[in-house]
Amino acid sequence: MRFRILGPLEFTSPTAAEPVRPRAAKVRAVLATLLVRANEIVSVESLIDELWGEKPPRTATTTLQVYISQLRKLLHTADPEYGRDALVTRPPGYVLYLDPAQLDLTVFEELHHKGQAALSRGDHAAAADLQHRALQLWRAPLACDTPHGVLLARTAVRLGEVRAAALAQRMRAELELGHHQRLIGELHAAVAEMPLREEFHTLLMTALYRSGRQVDALRVFAQLRQDLVTELAIEPGRQLQQLHQRILSGDPELLHPSSTPPAPPETAPDDQPARSAPDPVPSVAVRSAPAQLPGEALDRLPPRDPVFVGRAEELDRLGSLVRDVPAGGCTAIAGAAGTGKTALAVAAGHELGGLFPDGRIFLELDGSRQATATDALSRLLRRFGVEGPLPDGRDELRRLLHRLTDGRRVLLILDGARSPDEVRALLPDTPGSTALITCRRVPEGLTDRVLELDVLPQNEARRLFTAAAGRLVPQHGAEGPVREIAALCEGLPLALRAAAARLASRPGWGLEMLAARLRDEQRRLAELSAAAPGFHDRLRSCYEQTEPALRHAFRLLGLLPEGPFDPPTAAAVLDEDMTRTGELLDGLVEARLLRRVAGGPEHGTHHRLHPLWRLLALECLADESPADQARAATDRLAAEFTAQLRAAHGRTESRGVHSLEWFGRRQDGLVDVVRRCHAAGLWSRTMELTDAMTGFLESLAAWDAWDACHGLALEAARKQEDLAAEARLLRSLGDLAWQRRRLTTAGEYYERALLTADAAPLAVERGRALVGLAELQLDSGGLEEAATLLSPALDAVADDPRGRYEAHRVLGLLALENAGPDAAAVHFADCLGLATALGDARLESYARRCLDRVHGSDHRPAGWAEVRPGVWRLAPCGD
Repeated sequence: MRFRILGPLEFTSPTAAEPVRPRAAKVRAVLATLLVRANEIVSVESLIDELWGEKPPRTATTTLQVYISQLRKLLHTADPEYGRDALVTRPPGYVLYLDPAQLDLTVFEELHHKGQAALSRGDHAAAADLQHRALQLWRAPLACDTPHGVLLARTAVRLGEVRAAALAQRMRAELELGHHQRLIGELHAAVAEMPLREEFHTLLMTALYRSGRQVDALRVFAQLRQDLVTELAIEPGRQLQQLHQRILSGDPELLHPSSTPPAPPETAPDDQPARSAPDPVPSVAVRSAPAQLPGEALDRLPPRDPVFVGRAEELDRLGSLVRDVPAGGCTAIAGAAGTGKTALAVAAGHELGGLFPDGRIFLELDGSRQATATDALSRLLRRFGVEGPLPDGRDELRRLLHRLTDGRRVLLILDGARSPDEVRALLPDTPGSTALITCRRVPEGLTDRVLELDVLPQNEARRLFTAAAGRLVPQHGAEGPVREIAALCEGLPLALRAAAARLASRPGWGLEMLAARLRDEQRRLAELSAAAPGFHDRLRSCYEQTEPALRHAFRLLGLLPEGPFDPPTAAAVLDEDMTRTGELLDGLVEARLLRRVAGGPEHGTHHRLHPLWRLLALECLADESPADQARAATDRLAAEFTAQLRAAHGRTESRGVHSLEWFGRRQDGLVDVVRRCHAAGLWSRTMELTDAMTGFLESLAAWDAWDACHGLALEAARKQEDLAAEARLLRSLGDLAWQRRRLTTAGEYYERALLTADAAPLAVERGRALVGLAELQLDSGGLEEAATLLSPALDAVADDPRGRYEAHRVLGLLALENAGPDAAAVHFADCLGLATALGDARLESYARRCLDRVHGSDHRPAGWAEVRPGVWRLAPCGD
């Protein structure tokens, strides 16, 4: 038998097809207690304490004997030869005899101790392998499906510490093997799980720095420091602070595995004697090089990002922009948060080494409102290697910078610029040297040499995700899920890296599971933030740095369906005139919260929220705006879309494109607006918008959307006690069921529509319901029954052109069956006249095709008949 206690308690044997799991919780508790003390006598008193604590029942000893008996039967069933003999009575209690290899707990601890010894002697490959094998045995905390008494609770705490140590030592060994890139996702997950364990932060910062993500490494430290100060009023430990300084100074020696920061001394839990920790790998002291002489290359760039892909055109463009910049000038990379500005700047710095042979220096600017130009200058000079006291005044610091760059070709990369005064203070004023800055918006009047950075095209987005996810993306069969994940992130590098980190934190999911979880709009931001804690803050920072009026507009625009929108639609949701709307849209574009997009065939200026910013806008709307504001904006938006749909209905073209193509682009978004109206209790708007969509949904056979919208609108009609709307919607649902060939369901809807129309009373809907029932009779060969229904139907719709059209359409189809082409032609001619009067090109075209058919000028194959506009039926031919 083999026992597994690191997770839900179970045991297996060669004779059992499935793992055995004791059903009774108390029996599991007895077995778990004996397993953690395997091969030791566990007293009856200890077992009673474990099961009932300080208040055992009067029959505790007898009940315990019953549990022992049940346990022996289970063991005997699993292993008839040795099972019963494994559990032995030994005064003053019981012993469960096991070979150590039979219990996952003892194997786990043995592998961990061996891995610890291998790490101590510097055998990192063996250490990583041993700890990895140990961690594979860990399914969940100790006996997690079993009630814990004192002993099990204490052991669970100890083993949790052992598991954390094994995880840290495995990651440390892999860092020494140079596997920093693929560890980042797991380290993010470990930090999220154990947010106050400094060792995992140390390893994550080291891995990020070696992967060329110096900025992210510093953010990890900043977040930890904030958490420690807020929750415990303490600063990070000395070792972590030293690592922070090394990363801040761009220490090149930290890039090498031999300089991995040492592990903290291992402490043992109270119930376990301390074991000696492996000798730490010696750390390298922080060094500050002296200012270098001309001719000596000064390299202060972060390492190349191993997953940086694409951007070939942007790199070429930057190569042109930074050439021959006048003294005191600069080049800027501008773009929204997460577009990869820093990664591009670092990649350009490495590519442009030939243009700047005397040095390339990277400096992350403070970015806060309180940052001063003097502070930034001092930090820049330290990056040049200047030691000792610095001058106090800004002018003196500028003169020192001038001396360091005079006669040299140096590139400064200034990351995260916001203040024009701060940036100008840092710009070299000597010929040959220049600066490349990254910013969300270029400080006013700073430079006209600007590269506007957008999201990645989809082919490069897929490459970035694949590179970031590494071995978690299989070589074959991954194209579909990778394509979907890249599309859901819509090319935003920050999101693609976060998605890869999420996959790394849950490698058992696979790509399909990750794609499915990201597909859900309600959880997409949370999923991307789960393994990349700074992701959400980076997105939100753009929003928080804008003025209140723009934040208000941004929140309301989140209500718009995903995709491009025009100014009138924006004006409706914002409740502003066109002039003010244009100002707000321009401000949001400048703040990098909104993008201008080409109007395409729909002429005019359009704008678009990136899907992730749209989700952020909805989140902010729910958190920060009164509910009545969102409800009123939804009401205005639905009214605007209803007006647009009514204007487009029946036309061949709408806004420069075919009306059906125009609707098709908006269909999913319009369905979303119907849902929002229904959720907000806007019953009239729900019905109006659904009614305006009906003709388009029918024309496109958009069955799922048709069903969803009409189901919500029908409920809204009942809430309003609007019998006319209820009859109309029931009849439309009957039409949907007819298209789907669910004829019994269609008949039920038409009957309910007829009864509701009679109750209203509403003659037109009564007539339309009768037409539907007549068509069902015609479908089944009931020609006389169809004729009987059509006569009162035609009378009922006498004052409704569309109703008369439908009645004559079915009368024409009936005439083709029982009266001949000439009689049918009369009805189809009536259809043509009615469609012309309605101005509905689709209905008119159908009537013309029917007339061609009865006049014999239709050339389609025999047996095909167009029974409704765009709906064709193949009738049986011959025998």
